[in-house]
Order: sequence, then structure tokens, then C-alpha cells
Amino acid sequence: MKKKLLSMIMAAVMVSTFVAGCGKSTTDKKDTSAAVTEASQAEDSQALPTQDRAGNEIALPSEVNAIVSMAPSITRTLIDLGLSDKIVACDTNSAASYGSELAADIPQFDMMTPDQEQIIALKADLVLTSGMSAAHGDDVFASVKESGVCVCDFPSSASLAEIQEDIKFIGTITGLSDKANAIVEQMQASMDELAKIAATIPEEEKKTVLFELFTPSADTPTIYTCGANTYITEMIGLIGATNVAEKEADQWPALTEEAAVAMNPDVILTADMYTPDVINVLLKMSGWENVTAIKNSAVYQLNSDEVNQPNHHVISAMIAMAKAIYPDYYKDVVDPFSTEEAEEKKAA
Repeated sequence: MKKKLLSMIMAAVMVSTFVAGCGKSTTDKKDTSAAVTEASQAEDSQALPTQDRAGNEIALPSEVNAIVSMAPSITRTLIDLGLSDKIVACDTNSAASYGSELAADIPQFDMMTPDQEQIIALKADLVLTSGMSAAHGDDVFASVKESGVCVCDFPSSASLAEIQEDIKFIGTITGLSDKANAIVEQMQASMDELAKIAATIPEEEKKTVLFELFTPSADTPTIYTCGANTYITEMIGLIGATNVAEKEADQWPALTEEAAVAMNPDVILTADMYTPDVINVLLKMSGWENVTAIKNSAVYQLNSDEVNQPNHHVISAMIAMAKAIYPDYYKDVVDPFSTEEAEEKKAA
């Protein structure tokens, strides 16, 4: 079972483009920030983008009352924009993570093989998809688009700036630009705060980090991590640390245990949500005894939804990283997207 889950999720994580949209298709994620900004500022409410985040031509509806969200990162953003009541269906991963915040018993679809006939029958105004649906290389929403429903694609973001543009785009197409822009501004404020603190960390105190998506086992003897051109590597660098795999050419390289051990990270961060008691498993792995992170018990678990889903909650993951790696420097940083921390700050 774990092997099946591993293959499904790695296929989702590693894909970076997807052919989708309401018209002409492309596999490149084009910069639609200008269109988003113009739409946000335009006095004419009909001045909507004519391309989705992948650069595909789209014809957006003038009013949005029903949305099918086919990626958990998008679903989380919609919920935080106050649109949970407009989500009429979602993917199974969204339901697993955020089902309690959605209407009861809404239809759920596999993001890799969605039932297009059922989606069409919902008569949604928008179907929002991500690069995760491209794992098999097919346009799994072709029939939905042919039916006239507007499908907007969000290729998997490789940077924090792309995540911010995705959020602004969602705000624009749903008529909530002000709310979306406020979220992006808060993201930027937090990133600036973290970067300012990182600049005060002496070079001799800076640490190297191994980020792992999955822990090696007999069934899966490799470590999946993040390499060059990923927002997770960017996050690690922003807080003043170095990703030991940042020079790997692949965005999501598979490392052998020997290679990972040779990198000798000072800290190990894991987003593995399938290995029971994963911290102790990592600390006790044979052959890792001399790795600095293991010797110092500097192994920490991150919230998988926060770090793996490209939306504003990556800020929460980044703050968690910072506090784990450099507790003395980041101890007073408050997570603006954590209701609990925000309330504690108000009380103080």
C-alpha cells in the first residue's frame, strides 16, 4: 500500500506542466502577473484574464457560483478566500485534507483519472486544475473543456513568486482580488521578516539541510528530496540554510542512501506522512550513525500539507523550518496563517 501511495504522490510532485485550459494549450507556465494586476485594478468588472496560469486561452464566466477544485493547494486557497460554500466538488486529496471545511457529501474525483461526465453534469462555472493531474501525460479534462466549461490550469509552481501569482490569479477569477492581494502581501511581509533575520546569522552558524519527502525502506530504498529550481530549496535558502541537494539537476531527485549520507547534513527535515514514528526511524537508520544531523538528533517533521502544497501556507512550513534549525534566531516569529498563533499574539 505504501509503495502505491509513494508512486502516486511522486508522480504528482515531480510533474511540472500540464496541457489544459478552455482553448489553445501550451506546456509552459507563462507569467500572467500583468493580466492579474490589470484585472485587479480595472474599473470595468469584465476586464478578466484571457489566459490561465499555463498560458492557455480561456473565456471566464462573468459570475462564479460553482467551482470544482481538483488540487488541495487550490482548495485550501479557495477556503481561505471564503469560497468553501462555492466548491461543489473536489479531488480526493482535497477531501482528505480539508473535507471538514467543505460542504458535506460533495462529489470527489481522482485528480489523475477524473470522471469527466460527472464533472460536466455539475454545471460548474469553473474547474480549477493543477500540474498534478498531468502525471500520465494526457489531458484528463478534454471532454470537460469541449462541453464549454471553463477549465483553468495551474502548473506546479517552482518558486515562491509563482505561488504568489497563483493566489492573485485565483482572487481575480473569483472576484476576490482584494482578499487575495492581502494574503500575498502578508506572505511577502513574512518572507521579508525571515530574510532580515537570516541576514544576522553568522556564517559559522549556518547549517546544511536534507529535506526528504519519503524515508528509505526495503520497498523504496531511495530518498526523494528537492533539488534545483524548487520553492522548497528557495525556502531553505531564505531562512539562512543550505539544501545539500540544491545542485542536483532534477527538481525532485531520488538519492541513494550512500549519496545522502555523504552529504552529511546538519539537519534533516522530513515531510514523510506514511512512515510511523518517522523521526525515530530516521535516527536509528543503519549506516547513518556518523551523519551530523543524526548524532545531534537534529531531525524534525514538517506538516506535509503545508510544505508540499504550493499556496500561502508554505509560509507556515518555512517558519517551522526556521524555528527548528535556528530556534534562538526565530523564536519570536509568529505565523500569520496560524489561527492559534495569531490569537496568542493578540492576547499577549
